[in-house]
Amino acid sequence: MAEAYIVGAVRTAGGRRNGRLSGWHPADLAAQVIDALIERSGTDPVLVDDVIMGCVSQIGEQSTNIARTAILASKLPISVPGTTVDRQCGSSQQALHFAAQAVMSGTMDVVIAAGVEVMSRVPIGAANLVAIKNDMGSYISPRVRERYDHREFSQFEGAEMIARKYDLSRDQLDLFALQSHQRAIEATRAGRFSEEIVPVPVMVSGVEVAAGEEMHTLDEGVRFDASLEGIGSVKALQDGGRITAASASQVCDGASGVMVVSERGLKLLGVKPLARVHHISVLGDDPVIMLEAPIPATRRALDKAGLSIADIDLYEVNEAFAPIPLAWLKELDADPARLNVNGGAISLGHPLGATGTKLMTTLIHALAGC
Repeated sequence: MAEAYIVGAVRTAGGRRNGRLSGWHPADLAAQVIDALIERSGTDPVLVDDVIMGCVSQIGEQSTNIARTAILASKLPISVPGTTVDRQCGSSQQALHFAAQAVMSGTMDVVIAAGVEVMSRVPIGAANLVAIKNDMGSYISPRVRERYDHREFSQFEGAEMIARKYDLSRDQLDLFALQSHQRAIEATRAGRFSEEIVPVPVMVSGVEVAAGEEMHTLDEGVRFDASLEGIGSVKALQDGGRITAASASQVCDGASGVMVVSERGLKLLGVKPLARVHHISVLGDDPVIMLEAPIPATRRALDKAGLSIADIDLYEVNEAFAPIPLAWLKELDADPARLNVNGGAISLGHPLGATGTKLMTTLIHALAGC
């Protein structure tokens, strides 16, 4: 089978809710990433076969195929097509899967996989909330309700269930949250994110701050004054619960992308690869506990690839909530020192549809020693 190579990986620095990126239209922000991939790789724009973009809340400014809208806002020619993917929090990771599969199938040579979410402007769950408000029903059908005995599908409840199932205390979750900030602080100060971050003008309330003189280059969610005492003082999200806002991922604005090419694409572009796509795996799991799937998915991937967890040098496990990576470490007997070495969503933010490729950019540059 043909190989798929990554030759470019970029992202915006994360923006807090109603923060430094909140004035950006999502399509325009995603266009910044597309243009940076083209410029940094020296790619002739006409060589791009497709743009595949992850986006969770496909409503309002993020509706009607935002991948195509982002292309129209970018420097790509109008002949380049685009399609938008929704696999919820794994949307841009799935965009990367589809890009790699297109290249490995031999049908395409140069594909951009990206993701965008401006959660300040398109709130989480907006599509479902608008549907309910307008009496358009729920995505959970009667048969699904019956199958799961009318249980609630909630990430917050799922995170609490994982914490209880794997006997993870509030203190352990708080300590992990602090570690996420500490690692992100260390990575920021060491300049590990500098190569992957695309500087963009600060945009608040639709107005460019200082006419582009002030650029957003620092992840806004990293708390440089984070302390265990401060994290421990945050109230639990539910009575008697262990999860707090401090041990959960942040609402975040951002965009990210990678360029995936074939061997022919490498020759067309005249570039050297940053990484090779070694294996692709995705797995569903119980929608009630919801967030446990990374454990069986990793086991399946290792089995298919003929590897053990000890063969993996670095792990990226999404910090949607602290119990997820902690349960993953516990079940797989993985080395905590290799996990999210530059921090994760608790500190860097979690811009839903952009998360998968955002993690990929960090992982690629960590492997490259940048």
